[in-house]
Amino acid sequence: MNYFESLDLPTMMREYPIGDAFTERFRDMSGDELRALQEHRFARVIAFAWKVPFYRRLWRAQGIESGDIRSLDDLPRLPCYTKTDLMQSVEAYPPLGNFHGLDAYPADQRPSLIMQTTSGTTGRPQPLLFGPWSRELQNLLLARTYLMQGMRRDDVVHSVYAFGMVNGGHYIRETIVHWIGAPVLSAGTGVETRSVQQVQLMRDFRATVLVGFADYMLRLAEVARENKIEPGTDIRLRLISGLLGPGMADRLRDAWGGIEAYDWYGVGDTGLIAGESPSRCGMHVMEDAQWIELLDDTGRPAAAGEIGNIVCTCLYKHDVFPIIRFNTQDVTRELTGANPDRLPFRRIAGFLGRSDNMVKLRGINVYPTAIGDILKAAWPDFAGEYVCELTRAGAREDMTVLIEAPETTPAEVEATCKAVLRARLGVELGVRLTAPGSLAGITGIETRQKPIRLVDRRG
Repeated sequence: MNYFESLDLPTMMREYPIGDAFTERFRDMSGDELRALQEHRFARVIAFAWKVPFYRRLWRAQGIESGDIRSLDDLPRLPCYTKTDLMQSVEAYPPLGNFHGLDAYPADQRPSLIMQTTSGTTGRPQPLLFGPWSRELQNLLLARTYLMQGMRRDDVVHSVYAFGMVNGGHYIRETIVHWIGAPVLSAGTGVETRSVQQVQLMRDFRATVLVGFADYMLRLAEVARENKIEPGTDIRLRLISGLLGPGMADRLRDAWGGIEAYDWYGVGDTGLIAGESPSRCGMHVMEDAQWIELLDDTGRPAAAGEIGNIVCTCLYKHDVFPIIRFNTQDVTRELTGANPDRLPFRRIAGFLGRSDNMVKLRGINVYPTAIGDILKAAWPDFAGEYVCELTRAGAREDMTVLIEAPETTPAEVEATCKAVLRARLGVELGVRLTAPGSLAGITGIETRQKPIRLVDRRG
């Protein structure tokens, strides 16, 4: 069967509704009803995972056998794994590793394989494997969030997610074309379509929605103004949605003429995990499809209100690459309090940094990706470009934040930023202002989906 013949779209849409059907299905649903749904889906995923060599080896090494894991309550008995484990699998069983279940099917019944890779931001790109069911359901879950945030069929969507082997651009285009029905300007990064050409396309094709990573979307607003194209006048966006991070929504809103900007979170392996709604009460974890745990560095549940690593189990991936207790090494915290959207789902604060990119400086945990938000609070004219340099002199390690700033920047800005960083982080960081554009070669702002924010020069 080809991709389309193997999809049971009516069942998919009934079991995982979007748009008005989503809110009608889940609004005011009881916790017990949701848990029963989750347990039903988890049972199918765990059964398929036992057919996958990667999981059999991982679990049996811990003395766990088939039948030992009967419910989500048993999930903590299973070991977590990270991208490192997946890449070791690829090394041992090239080229795809042994974390897929393709061999569980008769040769003539194997599902079509959709293959992409991660961006390689944290190392060598990792294969991402999907069957038609998991691929299309991943698309559907993102569409659910886009619709919740206000995307419409009559929008013109400009996407700056990368193409090539990287999953992002393909994922976004499929989501919008298949499930929203809006036309997509698939511009990609500044390497794929020059930044000045991108803003011209947005103007000429009357883009109304911009999607992508926050740093480059901010850069595009600068490029537009540099080329006498005014956001809000010449480019009349009404909505921005993307992987934003702390404080970025307000900066994007201001840069693009006062429009709404919404955040969502996910990784290549899992697809969308959580998304923000117009009520801005945090990100709703799509718990009919994703089960997350927040674990501290010891592997125990993070204390209430504390940040923890996002460990994800996908409740819908039972065709090719099941995901059970995948430690994304992204960190967040759970939010509590009343839910104005009346959904039964847990809420998280969104992406707050990476535990494998965290620097412990004189006993204080510093997340370089979170520093931009602090700088914006210290200096309202901060344009968003910075990089942290980690150095060592003898036994002492230091971090210096290099910040792009125009020549007209007042001299006291450097001292102000340094003081605010010290107050917010509890440890002293150096600050050095540098010329606009001088950091682009380090951060890769024009060429990478996720710019580099930490350079380790300790040698």
